[in-house]
Amino acid sequence: MSSKFTRRDLIAATAGAAAFGLAGAHGGEPSKREPFMFCLNTSTIRGQNLTVVQEVEIAAKAGYQAIEPWINELDKFVQSGGNLKDLGKRIADAGLRVESAIGFATWIVDDETQRNKGLEEAKRSMDIVQQIGGKRLAAPPFGATDRSDIPLARIAERYRALLEVGDKMAVVPQAELWGHSKTLSKLSEAMMVAVESGHPKACILPDVYHLHKGSSDFNGLKLLGNSSMFNFHMNDYPSVPPRQQISDAHRVYPGDGVAPLKEIIRDLVKIGYQGILSLELFNRDYWKQDALLVAKTGLEKMKAVLATALA
Repeated sequence: MSSKFTRRDLIAATAGAAAFGLAGAHGGEPSKREPFMFCLNTSTIRGQNLTVVQEVEIAAKAGYQAIEPWINELDKFVQSGGNLKDLGKRIADAGLRVESAIGFATWIVDDETQRNKGLEEAKRSMDIVQQIGGKRLAAPPFGATDRSDIPLARIAERYRALLEVGDKMAVVPQAELWGHSKTLSKLSEAMMVAVESGHPKACILPDVYHLHKGSSDFNGLKLLGNSSMFNFHMNDYPSVPPRQQISDAHRVYPGDGVAPLKEIIRDLVKIGYQGILSLELFNRDYWKQDALLVAKTGLEKMKAVLATALA
C-alpha cells in the first residue's frame, strides 16, 4: 500500500489526523495513577487450550477489568452447547467487560460476492459480541493482506458499509491495521480510511507490534484523539529479529522488549485516551506455562510500564 500512497492521500490523512485530535472524549474521568482499563486478549493464553469460560475465570482472578475474546472460540463455546447470554452474565458477574472482540470478516476485498459474504459474517460476529455484552469488533484487512492496489478511498467506502452493519447490530467495527499486510498496514492509512468513511462512529485499533512491523512512526499517535480509538493492543518486541523477519510469535511482555512504551503511554495520556490497554501476545513460550501465571505476569508488567511512564 505504501507505494500507492499518493500526495492527495497524504493530505487527506493529515487532515484526518487533525480532525481526530479535536475529537471529543468518551467515558468518565481517568485516575492519574491508572488512566486506562486493563484487558486480557485471549490470544495471550491460547496455547493452553482452555475454554472461554476458563479464560474468563483466569482474567478475573488475575485482576483484569475486561476481556477480549476471539469469535472462533465463542463459536466453539456455542457448538459445545454453551449459551452466549449466559456467558455474558458470567463475564459481568466476574466483574469484567467485553470492550472488544476479534473477528475475521472479508469486508475489505474487491470481489463483491466475497465481500457481501464478509459483511454477513461480520453481522453474525456482531450478534455474538452483542449477546455477551460486547461493544466493538476488530476489523482487520483480512482477505487483502497480499494486495497493495486497493485505493484507500475505496477501502473507506467499504469500511463505512461495515460501520452501517454495526449500526444495526449495536456493535462498532474498529479499523485495525496489520503491519505485515500490504493493505492497511500503517497508522496513517487506518486514520485516513476512518476519516474518509464519513461515519460518526469510525475508529481505529492500533497495536504496538503492528505499528513496529508496518514501520509506522509512534509519534503519529500524538495526532489521534480520545474518540478515535477505544482499544489499544499492548505488547512489546525484541531487538532481534529485525522488522522484516519479526512475527507475532516474537511478541513479549510489555517492558521486556525495546518498544518505546513509556513514550507511547505518555502520548496516550496527553491526547486524553481513556480506553483499554489489551494485552495481546502470541508467544509460544508463554503458551507452555500456567495460564493464570501468564495472565498475572502480563498485567503486572503492563502496570509497571504505566507506573514508570507516569512517574
